[in-house]
Amino acid sequence: MSGLSTHVLDIARGVPGARIEVALLRSEGEVRTPVARAWTDDGGRIAGPFDGELEPGWYELVFTVGAYFKRLESPSFYDEIAVRFRIEEGAAHYHVPLLLAPYGYSTYRGS
Repeated sequence: MSGLSTHVLDIARGVPGARIEVALLRSEGEVRTPVARAWTDDGGRIAGPFDGELEPGWYELVFTVGAYFKRLESPSFYDEIAVRFRIEEGAAHYHVPLLLAPYGYSTYRGS
């Protein structure tokens, strides 16, 4: 089983993405099952592992960024950003960060 952590960096402002709601879902075909929900701290992080150990399979992190940009009184192209990824058998930990701007984003598998 594998652990999971995430963080959000607001690359347009050069600060952590604080108080962003993030949902973790398990994806099996068309079925998405909620696993956990949390908010980033003032450092833009959700400590891992996110909701303990995760079985191998497909998951999604859904970042609710629309509310974040609204709080900042900033326009944004996005309301939610879903990042779908696979947890492999035998992997110890996954870190999935989100680099965020009002009109773009990037993500990767971190360490």
